[in-house]
Formats: sequence, C-alpha cells, structure tokens
Amino acid sequence: MLAIARILVRRVALLIPLMLGIVLFVFLVMRFSDSDPASAFFQGANPTPEQLQRFREENGLLDPLPVRYVAFVGDLLQGDMGTGVLVRTPVLDQVTTALPLTLQLTFLGLAIAVVLALVLGITAAIHRDRLPDQIIRVVSLTGVAAPSFWLALLMIQYLAVGQGWFPTGGYVNPADSFGGWLKTMTMPALALSLPVAAQLTRIVRTAVVEELDKDYVRTAIGSGLPPVVVVGRNVLRNALINPLTVLGLRVGYLLGGAVVIETIFSLPGMGKLMIDAVKNGDPAVVQGVVITTAVGFVIVNLLIDILHLLVNPRLRSAA
Repeated sequence: MLAIARILVRRVALLIPLMLGIVLFVFLVMRFSDSDPASAFFQGANPTPEQLQRFREENGLLDPLPVRYVAFVGDLLQGDMGTGVLVRTPVLDQVTTALPLTLQLTFLGLAIAVVLALVLGITAAIHRDRLPDQIIRVVSLTGVAAPSFWLALLMIQYLAVGQGWFPTGGYVNPADSFGGWLKTMTMPALALSLPVAAQLTRIVRTAVVEELDKDYVRTAIGSGLPPVVVVGRNVLRNALINPLTVLGLRVGYLLGGAVVIETIFSLPGMGKLMIDAVKNGDPAVVQGVVITTAVGFVIVNLLIDILHLLVNPRLRSAA
C-alpha cells in the first residue's frame, strides 16, 4: 500500500504542471481569437469607442499577456471563471448547472460501451473463427465506421419519429421522473456509446484471444479447472489491462462527442452551453467549458491509472 501511495502522490504532482499547461493553452487560444469581450458585452447596444476602451481598461484587457495569465490563474484558483456576457451570470454557475447532465450522458454511455464490449469481445474470443465471432467482427467494424451524429439522426428518424418509442429531444430530471429521464437519455447514450463499444469489442477480443493461447490457461484447464473459472478469474484480469488504457482515451471522445449529441437532442448540457457561447461570442463561457472538460478528462485518466495499479501487480513492482 505504501508503494501505491507513493505512485499516486507522484501522479497527482504531475497533474499540476499539466493543468497549468492546459490553462495556458486555452488562455492563449482565446486571447488570439477574433472574439472581443468588450464588443460581446455591449452586443446590440452600439457602444461608443470610449465605452469599449473604458470596459477594456476596467477588466484588464489591455494589460500584458503574462499579467493577464497570472490574474486568470489566480481567479481560477478562487473558483472565479469570469462572467458571461450573454446571461450576465458567473461562468461557474452556468458550468455547475450544465455539468451534471453531461456527466450523466457520458457515464451512461460509458457504462453501455463497457458492458457491450465485454459481452461481445469475450463471446467472440471464446468462439474464435466460428460463426458468433464472424458476426461480432462484422458488427464491430460497422460500429467503428458509424459516427455518433449519424447514429443519433437514424435513431430519431426510426425510433422516435417512426415508432414513437422515445422523445425526439428534451430532458427530464431523474428527481422528477426516473422513467422520463431514462427515455430522454437512452437514445443519446446509445448514439454516443456504440462507436466506443465497437472499438473496445475488437480490443477485448484480441486481448482475450492472446491470453487464452498462453500456457497457464492450458495447464489450468488440463488440471481440471472449469473453463468458466479460468476465464473469469485469471484470463479477464490479465486481458483487461490494454482495454483499460484505451478506455481512458475513449472517455475524451465521449466528452467531446457529448457536445454534438447534446445539440442534436436539445439537451441543456455543457455542449449546448459551449455552442451557444460560440454563437454569441462569449469567450469567458467557452474557456470555462473547455477547462472544465479538460480537468474532467485528466481526472478520469488518473482513475484509470489507479485501476491499472490495482489490476496489474507488475506495474506496481516496476514503479
């Protein structure tokens, strides 16, 4: 346990310069973009040049970039992401309102992808080169080639408009109606998760096949252990290391894909918040959403690293 604690302390310490780099990148991109916070603040009001100049001076927009970056990081450490120019409310409040829905969509999609990948990948590996394996290969290749937005449109066309099984969009809070929440989130989560499930299925199949070909599996089965026990207790533990790595990277895809999916299904999450901010030239909200998403991605990958340490003792020894 002491070794694991030391590894975790090192990983967390490495997050500090990583996060500063992410914040610096977002800060520079937004500062060199065409968006002007002063013009956005006075949107539709026809401000005079003197008003624009006064706004820039009062908000430090004319200070040197290093000074503005230090002030920006200091505000972030205090939980201040600025104020949106469209809604005129703190960006942190807007993010904390939209973030729960995006997390619900992302983790529901992640759960669906993991379950499908494990079931299909293990089934294909056990029935290697037979009919179930061939069918799952074709299905997974089709899923990899199908983008999420295309699947979302197909689902709306056939499942919502055609069959009427699900609503075409909107959101119901689970506290108000869990059944309504499930109906509104099923199609977005499926559209988001199916391409990830297809990729993970192929990786799980390959990892399990490689593990099944090893000598210890043949020895265990030859000694009389049931194949189900060998696969469940030994093969999966060793085979899931590579899929875990890919899963950590795919979380970024899920977070990014949620932007498009939320827009298609009219879900008031982080994606819709950012799209509205881009349309209305609201840089404070855009950088708040991007930084929050990047922090979430980094934290998820840290959790994946912890799972690696728990699943693979060799990593702890090497570290």
